Parts: sequence; C-alpha cells; structure tokens
Amino acid sequence: MKLPVYHPPVGIRTKTLVLSLFLLGLPWLGYQYVWEMEKYLRHGQEKTLEGTTQALATALHERPKLFDSQASFLKQVEKGRDLYAFPLRGPIQLDGKLDDWSAYRGKAMDYGNDARIFLAKDSRSRLSFRHMVGKYSGYLYGFFEVTDPWVVYRGRNSLAVDRNDYLDIATQAPDGSFHRYVVANTKDGWLSSYELPPEATPTAKITPENRIQGQWRKTGQGYNIELRLPLDMVGSKLGFAIHDVNDSKTRQLEAIVGTSATDSIDRLGTVLVPSPEIENIIKGMSHNSSRIWVVDIHGRVLAKSGDIRNSNGVWGEVDDEPPTFWSQLQKDYLNPLYYKILTRPPHDFTDALQDSTELQGSHIRQALAGKLASTWRLTPDNKAVVLSAASPIWIDNKVMGAVVAEETTHGIRTLRNRALEKLFNVILIVMSIGTLSLFFFASSISSRIRTLRDQAEKAIDSQGRVLDTIPPSAVRDEIGDLSRSFASIVARLGQYTHYLEHMSSRLSHELRTPVAVVRSSLEHLSLQPIDRDAMKYVERAQEGVNRLSMILANMSEATRLEESLNGSDVDQFPLTKVISGCVAGYQMTYPEQRFTLKLPDSPLPMLGVAEYIAQLLDKLISNALEFHTPDTPIHVELQRLGKQAVLTVTNQGPLLPGNMNEQIFESMVSVRPAGAQEKPHLGLGLYIARLIATFHGGNIKAQNLENGSGVVLTLTLPMAG
Repeated sequence: MKLPVYHPPVGIRTKTLVLSLFLLGLPWLGYQYVWEMEKYLRHGQEKTLEGTTQALATALHERPKLFDSQASFLKQVEKGRDLYAFPLRGPIQLDGKLDDWSAYRGKAMDYGNDARIFLAKDSRSRLSFRHMVGKYSGYLYGFFEVTDPWVVYRGRNSLAVDRNDYLDIATQAPDGSFHRYVVANTKDGWLSSYELPPEATPTAKITPENRIQGQWRKTGQGYNIELRLPLDMVGSKLGFAIHDVNDSKTRQLEAIVGTSATDSIDRLGTVLVPSPEIENIIKGMSHNSSRIWVVDIHGRVLAKSGDIRNSNGVWGEVDDEPPTFWSQLQKDYLNPLYYKILTRPPHDFTDALQDSTELQGSHIRQALAGKLASTWRLTPDNKAVVLSAASPIWIDNKVMGAVVAEETTHGIRTLRNRALEKLFNVILIVMSIGTLSLFFFASSISSRIRTLRDQAEKAIDSQGRVLDTIPPSAVRDEIGDLSRSFASIVARLGQYTHYLEHMSSRLSHELRTPVAVVRSSLEHLSLQPIDRDAMKYVERAQEGVNRLSMILANMSEATRLEESLNGSDVDQFPLTKVISGCVAGYQMTYPEQRFTLKLPDSPLPMLGVAEYIAQLLDKLISNALEFHTPDTPIHVELQRLGKQAVLTVTNQGPLLPGNMNEQIFESMVSVRPAGAQEKPHLGLGLYIARLIATFHGGNIKAQNLENGSGVVLTLTLPMAG
C-alpha cells in the first residue's frame, strides 16, 4: 500500500512573505529603467561630442597657414622617409647616453640596408642606425644610435669634414631656402656643427653652426649622437644621413645610410612638427574630461590637448556635504551591497593612444572622407569605454584633416550609479515598509483565525459535546462573518446536544408509567384461568416488559451518574485497596471465571470517590466478561508510573474493529453483532466508565494486544500529592 505523502502546513504569514518576494521585481525594474536612461545619456554624450568636434573644425576651416604646406598636403607619406616629431614630455639631457629616450624607444626607426643611399665597391661597411626626432618647447630633438665597427674621427688639423664619419643634415627652412649642416667631431664630446654653403660640396668653405647642440659618444657598437636645434631652423622638409669612412689612412667614403637623400630639396623627406598654433586653439575650447586631437589627411597628429585619464570633469563625484547617519549607513553597509552589482569607474586604466602620433579608425576614415562620425571602443584592459567623434577640416573645398574628440563614459557611469543608489534606497525603504505591513497584516489575520480555532476547539470536546459558546466578533469583514457563523452554529448545536443528552431521562420518565401499566395488566392476566396456549403469549409479553424495564434502568443510570458527578465530594482513598476488594468480589460472583490480579506494594493514594472507581471497574470487568474467550483468564494489573496510576484489564477474545478505539466510549455505541446476545445493550457501559475517568482527571483507552489475541483497556488516573 502506498503511504500518503506528508505536506507540511503553510501559514498565511509564510504565504504573505512568499508573495512579498514579488517586490524584489522592483529593483530589477528600476535597474532596467536606469539602464535605459544611461543609453539616452550616452546618445546625448555622443551628439554633444560630435558638436564639439564640429565647433573646433569650424574654427580651423580655411586656415591653410595652420597646416604645413608640404607635410600635410602630401598625397601620401613614406614611413621613415617622412619624419614625425613626437611630442616630448620634457627636455632631453644632451649627454649622448640616450637614457632620456627610454620612454620613446618604441617610436624609433631602424635604418639599414634598405635605407642605404650610397655603397662603395668592395665596401666592408656594416653601417646602420636607430633614430627618432621629437619636439619640446621650440626645439627639435633627435638621437642617432649608430652601429659602425670602425669609427673614424675628423683629423685635428683637417679642414675637410667629409674625410671621416659624420652626420649630414639637410632641410628646407620656413622661408623656403635650402640649408645643409654637417656634424663632424674630432673626438667624443660636444658636437662640432658646421653649415655648408648653398650648392657647394662638403670640401668648400664651412661656417660653424652653434645652434645645433648635442653630444657625440663612442659606444661598443659604434657611437651615439644626441642633438637639438631650434624649430625655426627646420621647415617642412628634412633629411638625415650618416656617412661612413672605415680606413683612417685612405679616408675614402664607403657608405651612406639616411632617412632620405640630402643633396637637393626635391629628394628630401618631410618632417611633421605638431602645430603650437592649433594647440592654442583647441586648448581654449577643450575641458579636462575630454581629449582633442587634430590630425592631417594621413592621420598624423598635428596637435593634442587634454587627458581622459586625469579627471572625471563635470561628471565627477563631488561630495562636500557633512556626513549624516544615513550617508554613513549607506557608505558602510548599503554601498558594498549595491556594488556587488554596480561597477565603479576606475581611477586608472590603460590608454593605448596616450602618446600616439598617428590615429586610425572608422570614424577618422569617415571624417577624412568628409563625413561626421563617431565610434565607441574599449580600452585594452577593458576597464573603460571611450567615445570618439571626428569632424572634417575643409580648406579650399578639400578635407585637409580632422578634429577628433574623446571622452570616457565615467561621468555617465557615475551618474548612473548615483541614480541607482538613490533608487535602490527608495526601493529598499518601500520594500521594507511593504513587507513589514504585509507581515503585520498577515499576523493580524492569522492571529484572529487562530483565536477562532481555539474558541471552536474549546467549545466542543473530543467526544463532540458542546462545552461553551463562541463569542461573535464585531469586526465587519470576512473573518468576522465566519466568527458570527461559528457562534450561531455552536449555539444551535448546543441546543440540539442538550436535547439529546436529556432525551434518555425524559424517555425513561415518560415510559415508566406505561410499562408499569402493562406489567400490572400482565400480572393480573396471568392470575386468570387461561389455557396453556394463551399463557405462552402472556409469558412472552412479560419477557418483553422485563427487557424494556432493563433498558429504562440503564438509561436512568447514565443520567443519574452525570447529575451526581457534578455534586460529588471527593476524598482521599487507597486505590490499591479498592481494586483488590472489587476483584475479590468478582471472583466470588463469577466462581467459574478465573481472574488474575497484580498490585503494587504501595497503597497509591488518590483523590476522588471510591464508589465511582468501583463502578468504573465493574463496567470494565463486565465488558471483559462479555467478550472474553471461554476458559481464558481476565488479567487485572495496577502499577505506578511517576505520579500516575495505570490500571489495565486484559481479556482474550475478539479484536476491536478498525477505527473503534475511541468510538466505543461514546454514548449509545456498541460493537456487538446484532442478535448476538439476549440482553439489551445500549452501549452505555464504557460511556459511564469514561465519565467517571474524566471526573477523576484521568483518561481511558482501548486497544488490541500486539499479538492479536485480545483487547486491553487502560485507565490512567492522577495520584494524590
């Protein structure tokens, strides 16, 4: 047989708490709302940044002087030949050690066989160099890390500067004139710089040039040249070339390696120097939360202003208010919880474009094609999102560059976090108040229901008798209606139960007179001379009257007992003595029946009425005699368990039917089969036993023996003291 599954009860408060969990949907809805708001803010930031680039581009329109006429107007540039003067963060110490260039080493170019301009026949030259130029505060700085196993210096008394290793510098000055300079040292140390006359050979008369400053230092691989020269010496075209002489005796030129040829303007490469004029313009229109670039048509940076890593700008978190209890509570407890979901904008992140000299991207390509564009990108460490917008710069109906503006979303994320913090605070308060209100409301309802349940349980006992009434509730709601309905039902049930409880006494009272009339009539009739056949019917009538009289006596006994119990006086008596005396009397009354008795050594004193206890035992023994198997003993045992006395009466015989353990103690209930006995039975014997047990504060129960051989009736009574 499949056992039923036990389902624990779920109270109203529990159900209400479960239903209140739906309030957790409020934070999710609030989060989605703020997320949508963030999308609109990002869209607004994008449009604002595009407007910034358009305004700056407008300020640069039709101003060709701001763009180098050669470097920026080239249709194409060649990396290595066309140089870029990188912005330097500070001045370079001209010592030839190249230590100050360590932060810029990644931008240096290598010049070797592919940059060779001249190579003598049967030359053993292994000349190559690493080189870059940079710009700081009106000067053009540069270094040359030359690899040359055979360094040949200029002779101390030599007037020629081309019979040794030397650096050749050629440039087109800002005024358009062509200038060539030679750096030829006689030893390590301060540079010896000379200007060559226009259209002359290096052997021509030369003039010292003190504006070119720097150091020549010999190294294990060759030598280093570190120099600087004023920007007003350099135009849009520039070229460097290292001349190599390996034999100090013949002093024949063996190789030339350079960024470009230096013998004419046409063969020079270009140099792009960031424009200070453009920087001044964009500095006046930028703010510290954004970075603005100006690039030429090749994407090379002409000017830059601002740093997206240094400040949160107008979006930054500023909190000058004095701390309060709520602010301290939010800081110490709520914010750590909120930021399990939210993310704070990082104070530092990797900016791959911080020192870039060339910018690329779809937005820049579109801007150089004449269209306004923007794009979003993640920083390499995925900590920040950067918005970039680009707008074209027009000169003579041609795009000559673009303005690029960049901002992080730190401000929007900070604003989103603030909005979510405030929203979560409000939701937390609403949820707390709502949950507590629902809990107290459910507690009130469940308390009223439990009170109604307790009143109903107290009004009717386990036997179904109405003991008390239920006070009707005055509250005008569904539970109040239920309470008033219960009160009305219990009142009507009490009236009906009272009628049933007194029906036996009324019946016995009303039936005694007719029974007495019938009995006397039958007695007189039996004294009359009648034949034998007629006498047989008179005897049957007398038997029926006798049985009816017995029924009335039993009904009267139960009624009289209930009435007498209410007014009985209790005394202390030894229970052991009462039980032993009764069992001795049963043995004398039923000599053919064997009784066994087991008593404790102590008298077991108790408070009550000894006669009622004896009457109770009579009912138990009478029940055992009626149901026991012939020739089997009836066992009576009295024992003490703690402060209680336990009396058991056991008989061998038929078992109790299922679910009858409690019902056999009800009034008018019998488990005897119909026609099994000649004596009438109304099921009042064990009912009377239960009344007496209840009066003495005890209880009685019936159950089948574990071995299935019979039934045991167990009476538990409290002891005195």
